[in-house]
Amino acid sequence: MIRLSTLGALTLVGTALLPFAATAQAVSATAEPPTNSAASTSAEALYCEQRRLGYWFYCVKPEPDPKTEDLPQQANPDPVRATQELDAITAELRELKARAILYPTEANVAAYIRFQRAQLDRASLFSDVWQRAIWQDPELDYTLERPVGALAKKQWQDARAAERDTVMAQLTQRYGLFYFFSSTCAPCEVMGPIVKGVADRWRITVRAISTDGGPSRHFPDYRVETTQRSKLGLEPKVTPALVLWDSVTRRPIPIGYGVLSADELQDRIYLLTSKEAGHDY
Repeated sequence: MIRLSTLGALTLVGTALLPFAATAQAVSATAEPPTNSAASTSAEALYCEQRRLGYWFYCVKPEPDPKTEDLPQQANPDPVRATQELDAITAELRELKARAILYPTEANVAAYIRFQRAQLDRASLFSDVWQRAIWQDPELDYTLERPVGALAKKQWQDARAAERDTVMAQLTQRYGLFYFFSSTCAPCEVMGPIVKGVADRWRITVRAISTDGGPSRHFPDYRVETTQRSKLGLEPKVTPALVLWDSVTRRPIPIGYGVLSADELQDRIYLLTSKEAGHDY
């Protein structure tokens, strides 16, 4: 009985092992590298998905060799620049305008108007963003230095006038004024009292120079020109002309030619004697 039982058990075990043997043979048969991608895909589907036999070396794909990886595509080596795009828009607008003028059909005129309107919308958007950027960044807001609003401009002008008056009050200690005129010069008749008024207000010494030897009603103590104009570097034969003389540096500072208002004359003197170029604008 024991032998029969043992024999029967062995028989049952052998019978049970048959499927595993078949499976092993199948695994051995398919372990050879596939000859093409279709075979590889079929093997992966059979062993990795259908039979779920676990991971085998065909189920885990190797990492790609970094040397053979596809490199990322390079950016366009010659991208369209914004200036080129803007030039293209300008050229298109000119072309549509020319076409509408030369061949004024309804379609051509409408095409030009439509394209022009699109560019006007673009310009309006740019202007709006520009204004918003200025509002939000004081470094970009030029109106903080030179206001344009009525109230702010009035305050700025008052402060600037006060600073100018302070500078003008100290000019007489260092500067003198040359005034070149001609007795036959009509603008000189207008400029003479303006020069005298500004000079009297700030006590600036004025040396009036007659270019033709004739007198001046406003500066009776004048001198006739000899070589003063050329020494001061002035344009010849242009009157009236005004030049500041710096007694410290011993150099002339031309102010201008022609008729100037009293306020403009004071502004020029103030700027030329106290401000470097670019610091007031």
